[in-house]
Amino acid sequence: MPSHALAGASIVIDTHTLIWALLERVRLSAAADAAFQAAELAGAPIYVCTITFVELRYLVEKGKIRGNVYQECWDKLNDPATVLAPEPLDLVIADRFTQIPRATVPDMPDRIIAATALTLGLPLITRDSNIRALTNITTIW
Repeated sequence: MPSHALAGASIVIDTHTLIWALLERVRLSAAADAAFQAAELAGAPIYVCTITFVELRYLVEKGKIRGNVYQECWDKLNDPATVLAPEPLDLVIADRFTQIPRATVPDMPDRIIAATALTLGLPLITRDSNIRALTNITTIW
């Protein structure tokens, strides 16, 4: 399983974690906030799956989040001073998608995010109980 440089501090974050870490930090658990801060302090990448931005657009369209949330997340991801790093959906992640059981994690974007963490060999910060039920990735909440 490949892992990225600075993997000891690097993490993958899901869609809600991105929103909360950037806009409502108090909504993160103590463990999630500590992992986020450790990555920031180490200058280690915090990987954001590109499917997250598709999901953010979808949540705006459904009226679940304010329209400016997408733009604020986009701006932060593209800020050269940030440790946030986009992780594109590629063929390796698409292949690992099958290792995230649909019976456990029924939502497609969540399965892609979990498959990304599996592919990178990094922990995933998530509050999602379905994802946290997986046994083949490490989750933090």
